Amino acid sequence: MASTGPDPLFGLRNNFYIGAYQAAINNSDVPNLSADDAVERDTLVYRSYIALGSYQLVINEIDDSAATPLQAVKLLALYLSSPDNKETVITSLHELLGDSAIGNNPILRLIAGIVFMHEQDYNEALKHTNAGGTMELHALNVQIFIKMHRSDYAEKQLRIMQQADEDHTLTQLANAWLNLAVGGSKIQEAYLIFQDFSEKNQMTSPILNGKAVCCMHMGNFDEAETLLLEALNKDTKDSETLANLVVCSLHLGKPYTRYLSQLKISHPDHMLVGRAASAEEIFDRAVQTVA
Repeated sequence: MASTGPDPLFGLRNNFYIGAYQAAINNSDVPNLSADDAVERDTLVYRSYIALGSYQLVINEIDDSAATPLQAVKLLALYLSSPDNKETVITSLHELLGDSAIGNNPILRLIAGIVFMHEQDYNEALKHTNAGGTMELHALNVQIFIKMHRSDYAEKQLRIMQQADEDHTLTQLANAWLNLAVGGSKIQEAYLIFQDFSEKNQMTSPILNGKAVCCMHMGNFDEAETLLLEALNKDTKDSETLANLVVCSLHLGKPYTRYLSQLKISHPDHMLVGRAASAEEIFDRAVQTVA
């Protein structure tokens, strides 16, 4: 039976969606939850720990008797904790997804989508996420389609979200992501969405980065740098903040190597690290040819 009362996990979910991970963890002691809500609460708390890089805590605390959504979250922690775990995790995911009793679990499908998106295997990701069913799955579809440069499909997903709940935090975020991907006059709209978030919620790294990226698109690199340094104060190892600071510093003609070094140490697999390495190789080869 559907509950008619207020959603007991609303605050927790909202903190998680906007990137206030520590606040999500600190305020997770919600009383009188149903068994399903308790599992959802635990998945959000553990995913917050994952977002903060505490993979081992999640791996240690979730045992083999835990519910399917928590098993999926543990697989995400294993996947992100070491490249050596990738194959095992993907095999385990396929096994769980192939089990007719649990394969359609929304959190399991969401985690599968996140893992395959990391693998850049977008078709495999969409196999599990495309049917939607939750706002998070639709929001992930928007991200996947943007990565595939299919803003037309991303827009269809956004429409579904808007019809379900136009004011939902994820609907607003997905709208901002799509506006950024489309560019042009849509950048100002994206900026206003992030600005609205920052006025109504605590400032978080994802919101600050969102505003900063809009500023860079609009050529306001000084404002972008201020926002990114504020984000760096909140989390010195955040990959998006460091990557955006590299780009911003280049445009401002300021030193960027320290940010790139930090990014290499904390996120060696980041796309920008790969691009920088291949650019260095091309440059070295060119120098040798000239020599």
